Amino acid sequence: MIFGRLRQALAAGQPSVVATITDIQGSTYRRVGAKLWVGADGEMAGNVSGGCLEVDVRDQALSVIKDGTPKRLHYDTSEAEDRVWGMGLGCNGQVDLLLQRYDACHQAFVEAVSERLAADQPFAIRLGLAEGDRDQRTVLVGEETASSAAPDCFIDRFEPPPIFLICGAGDDALPLAKLADEVGFRVALIDHRSAYLTADRFPQARWRLSLRPEEGCPADWPWPQVLAVVKTHAVQLDLEWVQALMAKPIPYIGLLGPRERRDEVRAVLAPDQLARLYGPVGLDLGGEGPEQVALSAVAEALAVWNGRNGGFLRDRRAAIHATDEGAGDVQ
Repeated sequence: MIFGRLRQALAAGQPSVVATITDIQGSTYRRVGAKLWVGADGEMAGNVSGGCLEVDVRDQALSVIKDGTPKRLHYDTSEAEDRVWGMGLGCNGQVDLLLQRYDACHQAFVEAVSERLAADQPFAIRLGLAEGDRDQRTVLVGEETASSAAPDCFIDRFEPPPIFLICGAGDDALPLAKLADEVGFRVALIDHRSAYLTADRFPQARWRLSLRPEEGCPADWPWPQVLAVVKTHAVQLDLEWVQALMAKPIPYIGLLGPRERRDEVRAVLAPDQLARLYGPVGLDLGGEGPEQVALSAVAEALAVWNGRNGGFLRDRRAAIHATDEGAGDVQ
């Protein structure tokens, strides 16, 4: 989204600013790498907080648009009387941001980043943090991303998001595809009924494939980064799709339907495959109807991808976004 807005502004001959979080301490709403785009007219896209910092960041960005000099900002919301707002935000965190202007001279850089994003390949951007360092913005690929640390630089790494694969393009797949797209997954649909696989029905889908299980799955997909939900509403077809997907190194296969259907599928799977089957699909939210089932399924897939069990945050002893017990709190 951010680089899409950058391209639009450049095409219109307008400068704009991207604010990037380069460091955090304590409890913050967004993590390192989060971005806010600010246009010359003050329009914004993205966010770097829950709404408490954006207005001030926008005002600072407008000054960067005028003079072109990058700016580093530091916000400390841990004090009872926050100096920026004078209203005591109480977030108990500190945020560092880098604000950089983009204009016609950055066209090639923006296009290079956009091409990398479209290619679904990991890459990184090196941003200069030194005072007066206006134009150190380098796209890093391959081995460069592993050995790119340097003084006075911020390395912004980009990984393609997981693919959320839906097997079965019936009407109840509509909210599932929509929600999966909204949370940031790349959405794919598979169904042997090609009439269901239209752009009008699934505008979010990157892939709409008319296939049967025996025809196989795309060989070139990054299967360890695929999260699948099988929901054809036909027992035999569900079974065939689960078996086809189990042949791939997929970490999560959700199966829609009652426990009896799940048990029929489990009965033909190898013992080492059972841990990857999540059926009935979804977290235990008590929901009903396609929209609530979609919420439950997408939430479960996200929990599995992040190595979580989907429990209540109030019961979590570790920090909210920590990957270990020692990491800082983020929300």
